[in-house]
Amino acid sequence: MDIGRVNPAKRLEDQGIEGLGNVYYNLLEPALIQEAIKRDEGILGKGGAFYCTTGKHTGRSPKDKFVVRTTSVEDTIWWENNAPMEPDAFDRLHADMLEHMKGKDYFVEDLFGGADPEHRLDVRLVAELAWHGLFLRTMLRRPEREELDAFDPEWTIINCPSFKADPAKHGCRSETVIALNFDKKTILIGNTSYAGENKKGVFTLLNYILPGEGVMAMHCSANHAIDDPDDAAVFFGLSGTGKTTLSADPSRILVGDDEHGWSDNGIFNFEGGCYAKTINLSKEAEPEIYDTCSMFGTVIENMVFDEETLELDFNDNSITDNMRCAYPLHYIPNASDTAMAGQPKNVIMLTCDAFGVLPPIARLTPAQAMYHFLSGFTSKTPGTEVGVVEPIPTFSTCFGAPFMPRRPEVYGKLLQEKIRDVGASCWLVNTGWTGGAFGTGSRMPIRATRALLKAALDGSLHNVQFRKDPNFGFEVPVSVPNVSDVLLDPRRTWDDKAAYDAQAQKLVEMFSDNFAQYVPYIDDDVKAAAIG
Repeated sequence: MDIGRVNPAKRLEDQGIEGLGNVYYNLLEPALIQEAIKRDEGILGKGGAFYCTTGKHTGRSPKDKFVVRTTSVEDTIWWENNAPMEPDAFDRLHADMLEHMKGKDYFVEDLFGGADPEHRLDVRLVAELAWHGLFLRTMLRRPEREELDAFDPEWTIINCPSFKADPAKHGCRSETVIALNFDKKTILIGNTSYAGENKKGVFTLLNYILPGEGVMAMHCSANHAIDDPDDAAVFFGLSGTGKTTLSADPSRILVGDDEHGWSDNGIFNFEGGCYAKTINLSKEAEPEIYDTCSMFGTVIENMVFDEETLELDFNDNSITDNMRCAYPLHYIPNASDTAMAGQPKNVIMLTCDAFGVLPPIARLTPAQAMYHFLSGFTSKTPGTEVGVVEPIPTFSTCFGAPFMPRRPEVYGKLLQEKIRDVGASCWLVNTGWTGGAFGTGSRMPIRATRALLKAALDGSLHNVQFRKDPNFGFEVPVSVPNVSDVLLDPRRTWDDKAAYDAQAQKLVEMFSDNFAQYVPYIDDDVKAAAIG
């Protein structure tokens, strides 16, 4: 039985998905929550938020993600970074998943990936769990109801957590699988309830499609000045570096917190919502995000709460450090109505340095910006991936290697062209450790980070005195109002200066060793900017 609003020519049967139980098309948030509660997928929490857990998978499973090796993408996929799946293995996986789905109820949401109508992707989610429909409806762009009557999905995501893959039969690594087929325009997700796989699947698609149109696809947050959409900034960074927190600045308009495109017209959000980490979230430090956790329809993942009062415990990480909330973009008071802005004036690259070596902010030349963009240095923080229990220094090119289907130089060249064409200022911001490495030092004070970013964005940081960093060659401010001078010089924050020097040399060597893989593909100016 079909329930809900859908293009009558584009039902699941028209896609070869047959024999299901009830199919719920494009239900709105109240109905999705009702269905999820009826199916014991979670509970109605404080303020009408939806509380749920995701089982053993509380983060992404990047080692279980595959791209189908077809002739159309054979020469353009970065295979060293994207595990291949053979077409016949995908076909067996697809057929077995469709057979498994028969007789079960499913929830269909037709959505847009991308705020810019010129570059958006029409995506259909077919979900076993009602709350997954709520999640992706929150995270992507929601069509007007009348648009659904003619909605023609270009890509389809089939998400079936109860399905277990057979590695021997389906050409995958384990019973968990995420498989992208660019020829069949289908993503299959099995044996994981972690909702983030849905949105990252769409991000991966756009990361492949948009560069072919001359549009830079970015793992970044973005905002702009309150009365000036042309005074925009983008914030690159992996999970745990502060993209969501730092872009949700009440003194600026939020464009989005995670995934954006940069076209000749400016920047645009891929999403219609935000997916924020909630560990240690406080009303004092991040009131806008904190308040969304008790708003109707916000999805609360893997958080401990009081069973009587339904009060959330933001400090209890007994389920996972990667506890999160997903909320519509308009729940942030200063969010953009259009999720679009002009050309960025500032490009910020966020890193979480567990070595305690990097300064809280540094000014980069365009060539240095390309070096650090391709390097993508940060530290994976607990919970963002299965098995990560303490910060691990890592290099994730383009600040998002798991979601990059093309070679890094494709994105690096596009970014270099965009920065050159608009004359954007570039900054490296460390939100990691100071006064010592992880386990000895402390996390960078967020007040200091905010003060430095404010000075960068309003242009005043260009007017202070800078010194050249002896390790990396970039420029570091010597003194900035409302920020301790000692904090600006990381060596001074360490009690043992010799230990700092040793750590710095170790990090420099890590950068050099990692960057060797890109040297054959880059211009001489970027090579020269490698290490100061």
